[in-house]
Amino acid sequence: MPYITISITKNIYAKYSSSAARLVFKIALMLADYGIFLFYGLPLALIFIWAVRRKTNLESISNDAWKESVDAGMIHPPSLHPVVDPLKCIGCKSCIHACPEFPAHQVLGIINNKATLTSPTDCIGHGACKKACPADAITLVFGSAERGIDIPDVNPDFSTNIPGIFIAGELGGMGLIRNAIEQGCQAINTIAKSLAETEFEPVTDILDVLIVGAGPAGLAATLGAKEHGLSYITLEQSSLGGTVANFPRGKIVMTSPVHLPLVGTMPLHETTKEALIDFWIKVKNDTGIEVQYGVRFAGIEGHSNGVFEITTNKKSYRTRNLLLALGRRGTPRKLDIPGEDLTKVTYNFVDPQQYQGRSVLVVGGGDSALEAACTIAEEESTNVTLSYRAGAFSRAKKKNRSRLEHLDAQGQIRVLLESNLTTIGKDQVELECKGKNMTITNDAAIICAGGIPPNELLNDLGITVETRYGQV
Repeated sequence: MPYITISITKNIYAKYSSSAARLVFKIALMLADYGIFLFYGLPLALIFIWAVRRKTNLESISNDAWKESVDAGMIHPPSLHPVVDPLKCIGCKSCIHACPEFPAHQVLGIINNKATLTSPTDCIGHGACKKACPADAITLVFGSAERGIDIPDVNPDFSTNIPGIFIAGELGGMGLIRNAIEQGCQAINTIAKSLAETEFEPVTDILDVLIVGAGPAGLAATLGAKEHGLSYITLEQSSLGGTVANFPRGKIVMTSPVHLPLVGTMPLHETTKEALIDFWIKVKNDTGIEVQYGVRFAGIEGHSNGVFEITTNKKSYRTRNLLLALGRRGTPRKLDIPGEDLTKVTYNFVDPQQYQGRSVLVVGGGDSALEAACTIAEEESTNVTLSYRAGAFSRAKKKNRSRLEHLDAQGQIRVLLESNLTTIGKDQVELECKGKNMTITNDAAIICAGGIPPNELLNDLGITVETRYGQV
């Protein structure tokens, strides 16, 4: 019996002929010489076979994920992302499992025994992979050699080249919640210190700081402003939470303990979007901070004697300091068609359950449009139409295209390619599809036409913007 087992082992030894495999089986054969192979050598060989098969499966999944990214043309990370040094990487997979997007998204994988960014557009810059790497093989960078990313030039205290204007959070390239919160707090600390060192004549209509954005950075800055006793106003064009509020329902967001002014330690580690928003609502109510919603920052009309004249879509403000805590997605792009101002029109898909039993039109051809249409179509008693101006969904990932094709084949969704939404009415919408006009019943419309990036705004303000090509 031992001789038969040894023969099998030698066959396995020939198949897995890497140096590591040879070492394992040499040990197994050595143990066999002492007649104890069945007790030690065979279990060792079986464990090794299991490990090899697991590694092979991971490499297959990683290769498939990378091929899908290449086929879809989605190989450029949108923000901060890891670059792996193959000379340092030991292929331990720590970075893969540390990524908060895993296993929902195969952001990192193993190809040729080295960690690789296999789904670049799914990376949102958590940075957990770098912390988890035991070989210090990962560097976090912005942009790539082929495509740069515009990042505002911000000083260590988060001030810009324009005195009195500060930037914190996602707009500065840091989407990670913990970092955004810390940046918002540090920016306000800098502003409070500067104000304390300067003498001003008391003027009631001049704010100490105007904060634009009520996401993690903006909320932290608002709390800091109140803690320092500053006069402030916080503006938010959408809802509490900023970009986080627009994440899909149930999305896991990575947070870690961080200190909040007036609150103390934020007792969250890894939690859902809903739980995080609920926590912020409680903080807002408990501390009494104020946020003005539905207000869009338009720009600076003038600047004299250290005071900015700020314009919005509703009114103007005067402030000594301006803190931009905006997201990088910018203002939603509108279609500029009749009826677009109706309350049933939205530009951010959040909760599919609110559309149960309703007729919904989704406009767009990217991943956000396909995901919104499919998720709603899977809800009970929904009637979903997806309209896209082109003839194919070339910008969407393969898995989303496959999901749409399946629902279309099942009759759960109606797809209108080469179509344009022309008019939105109270109970219906009008479209032009392949040269023909059509009207369909409608209760809600979701416009996924992208956003107007904030770079134009930064340029108008005179803030220096640097294009990073794979740089820290």
